[in-house]
Amino acid sequence: MLVQTRPALRYFTMRSALGFLLGLVFVFNAQAQDAWPVRPVRFILPFPPGGGTDILGRLIAERLSVSLGQTVFTENRGGAGGNVGAEAAARSAPDGYTIVLVAPSLAISPTLYSKVNYDPVKDFAPVSLVATVPNVMITQASLPVQNLQEFIAFAKGKPGVLNFGSGGAGTSNHLAGELFNIVTGAKLVHVPYKGVNLAMQDVLAGNVHLVAIGIPAAAPHIRAGRLRALALVAPQRSAALSEVPTVAEAGLRDFEVTTWYGVLAPAGTPRPVITRLNAELVKILQSPEMKERLAATGTEPLTSTPEEFAAYIKREIAKWGEVIRKAGVKAD
Repeated sequence: MLVQTRPALRYFTMRSALGFLLGLVFVFNAQAQDAWPVRPVRFILPFPPGGGTDILGRLIAERLSVSLGQTVFTENRGGAGGNVGAEAAARSAPDGYTIVLVAPSLAISPTLYSKVNYDPVKDFAPVSLVATVPNVMITQASLPVQNLQEFIAFAKGKPGVLNFGSGGAGTSNHLAGELFNIVTGAKLVHVPYKGVNLAMQDVLAGNVHLVAIGIPAAAPHIRAGRLRALALVAPQRSAALSEVPTVAEAGLRDFEVTTWYGVLAPAGTPRPVITRLNAELVKILQSPEMKERLAATGTEPLTSTPEEFAAYIKREIAKWGEVIRKAGVKAD
C-alpha cells in the first residue's frame, strides 16, 4: 500500500509547491505594482524642443516627479508628425516606466499616412487628457469683412481665389482649412508652410487670407489691430480673447478643431499604474499653480478618466478620417 501511494503523494507535493510558487509570484507582482515607481519614468515628447508639446510636457514632468517621488525625465523623439515618438512609446515595455504625451496627430496619422507602425487604439493604454489650446481663425485686418459670416460670403464669391495657410500638409490647421471648405462650401486654396507661425506672418503681410492658429501666437496681433479674429474654433469662449465669439456663436455648426494633449502608456501597462497616474495628473492639472502656469501660455487644463480619453481618441480618428478622405489629403 505504501509503495502504491508514493506517486500520488509526489504529485500532491509538486502541485502544492507549484501553487505556493504561483502565490509568491502573485504577491510579488502585487507588491511591485503597489510600490510603483521604484525607478525613473521616461516621458516621451514626440515633437522637437521648444514647441507646445515640449513646454507642456516639461511642466507636467516636473510636477509628476514630485508627486510620484521618482524622477520623470523627458525625451524628445520628434519626426514624421509625431509618429516616431508615438511608435517608440507603443514598442516600449508595458511596465509603467514609459509614458508619452500625444496631440491630434495621433488621431490624424492613421488615415493621413499609407503606413503607420502602430495602432493608436490597440497599442496604447489611455491615461488622461491633460490640456487644450483653443484655436482662433484669423484674417487680414484690411480684408472687407468684419465677422465669420461675412468672410464665408466673401470667400464663396471668389472660389479658388482666396487661400488658407497651415503649418504643413496633414497638420491640424491644414485639416481645419479643409474642414472649413467642406462645411461652408468655400473653395480656399491650401498654402503649406514649415510651421503655422510662418503662415500667420504671411497673413500679416497680406499674402494669406485665413489661418486657424493657437490663441497665444495670434492674440498680441489681434489686440494691436494687425489681425482680425473671426471666431474661436472651440466649444466656449476664452478669457484670453473674451470678445471673440465661438464658431457656433458665429453661425458655423459642426466645426471644431481643438489642439488637445493627452498622456498614454503602452498597451498592457498594469491597471493600478494607470489609475495612479490618472489620479496624479488630475491633481496636478487642477492645482491653482498649474492653472496659472498654463494660462500664461494660452493653454487650458483638461482631465478625463482613461475610458473617456479612449472614447475621445476614437471619435477624433473617425472625424479626421472623414475629412482627410473627403479632401483627398495624403502625406506620403
